[in-house]
Amino acid sequence: MKSLFERLFARRLASTFVLLATLTAAVVGGSFLAHGVRGQEQRNDSADATPLKVVSSPVPPNDFVRIARQVGPAVVNINTETLPKQTADKGPRRFHMQRQPNQPAPGDNGGDDEDQPGQGQGQGQGQGSDNFQDFFNRFFGGQAPGAPDGGDQGGGVQESLGSGFIVDAKGYIITNFHVVEKADKIYVKLSTDPDTQDLGRPARVIGTDKATDLAVIKIDTSTPLPTVKLGNSDIAAVGDWVEAIGSPFALSQTVTAGIISAKNRTIDPGASGQFQHFIQTDAAINPGNSGGPLLNMNGEVIGVNTAIFTQSAGYQGIGFAMPSNTVVQVYNDLISPSHKVTRGSIGIQFREGLSGAVNRVYGFKNGVLVQEVTPGGPADKAGLKAGDIIVTIDGRNIKDGNDLVDEIASRRPGSTVRIGYMRDGKQADTTVTIGDRDKVFAELGNVQPEANPDSQSDAGEAKLGVVVREVSPATAAKLHTGGVLIESVRTGSFADLQGLEPGLVITRVNKQATATKDQFDAVVKKLKDGDDVVFEIMDPRHPDQGINYVGGTLQ
Repeated sequence: MKSLFERLFARRLASTFVLLATLTAAVVGGSFLAHGVRGQEQRNDSADATPLKVVSSPVPPNDFVRIARQVGPAVVNINTETLPKQTADKGPRRFHMQRQPNQPAPGDNGGDDEDQPGQGQGQGQGQGSDNFQDFFNRFFGGQAPGAPDGGDQGGGVQESLGSGFIVDAKGYIITNFHVVEKADKIYVKLSTDPDTQDLGRPARVIGTDKATDLAVIKIDTSTPLPTVKLGNSDIAAVGDWVEAIGSPFALSQTVTAGIISAKNRTIDPGASGQFQHFIQTDAAINPGNSGGPLLNMNGEVIGVNTAIFTQSAGYQGIGFAMPSNTVVQVYNDLISPSHKVTRGSIGIQFREGLSGAVNRVYGFKNGVLVQEVTPGGPADKAGLKAGDIIVTIDGRNIKDGNDLVDEIASRRPGSTVRIGYMRDGKQADTTVTIGDRDKVFAELGNVQPEANPDSQSDAGEAKLGVVVREVSPATAAKLHTGGVLIESVRTGSFADLQGLEPGLVITRVNKQATATKDQFDAVVKKLKDGDDVVFEIMDPRHPDQGINYVGGTLQ
């Protein structure tokens, strides 16, 4: 049985080989017509030809050779499978089990954020962000040729390819969030694994951070694995040589080289790109390179290859890598007990790129003009108002919005910061207590907080992705049982994958009654990764259909 790599490679290049064969035949025929002499016999004597010999003159290995040999063993292939979503039963009633294909997440326009009203995800700089086939199908390996588009009608399994690199000998691997997003199964293949090992070793997600498009996954290993070193991306300079290693088009251990062509590039406008300040490179990276390392001439990782600018879904000379200094900060948060990145916020919104006229009228050159203050948020409690101009943080001058966001986001919630600001031309200052960015702007309704499996506030939402409330007495009487009514289901969550949807009633979980929300929370809080979870479901709209059993394994 051919491996996934072989199948994808054969499918993607088959048409190319056919085309090349056709062109070759045409060239040969044309050559005969151009050079053949009719009616004249041609001699075919090569007695005077000198046989060729291979010259053994060793070429001294350069830095690119050394780096490829040194780092290559720590670079891995990542294969993911997305299973087709079908109805949970064959009866008249169907649970919604459709999974949408990957698509760019809408901008959150969130806070301590630059507000971009009227500018959606599809609008960007220059040619427009539609040319940045960066976080999804075209840059990531995409689905296997022949797979149904999106896989949401019960079609075949979607297979995608990406790259990653080992940073801990115990099996911890850094890759892109979009490589593992929504994957039902993840496999990792090492450079030393035999080709007969089809997909690779099973991997599990340790943590993800959508804001920087980074993820940490882990494979089990009985022996220490080769690792890479993380370099200092801040000292990397435009013009420095760099080397990229990855699996473009399923071609593992592909090495390309180039230079750093720019730094601090933001390719996604608005709040969605606030924490993405990329290294730009002309080292060739293509679909399947996602999550692979960008290396300096010391063999140190200074970036994670994440995006390409393309109008053809292939390499056009511009690629983008998330800087290693950002990667290290995110990784350390993702391997912490919370497995999530916590960023600070003071609860304001602002617009970046204001005209010079605004600066002159409001009387400032550097700083951030506050457009909106989140009611009840940290800034509101400290007395800041719309129209204030934030000019300093703890006595340091603030250059612009990016400077403000970077400074505040790096602070831990609960810490305090001294904000210097101007109001009506007068200097003032106030002390602000930093809040959790997710929570501050979830209250504003713009950002959904990331689910924390350890959260005890709402176990159903955190662990299963479902919000419930107790059924009314009338519904309980109709169903002849108590239960909890599903109010909402988070897309891509465990509950969503099992086909649960708003309006259904959960009467039992793992044979334990959930007649009240307290009972439901008590059962769910005991669940842990690897547990089988079975729901007993009833539909108040069709009580005569009785109980339906759906479930899966919690991961």
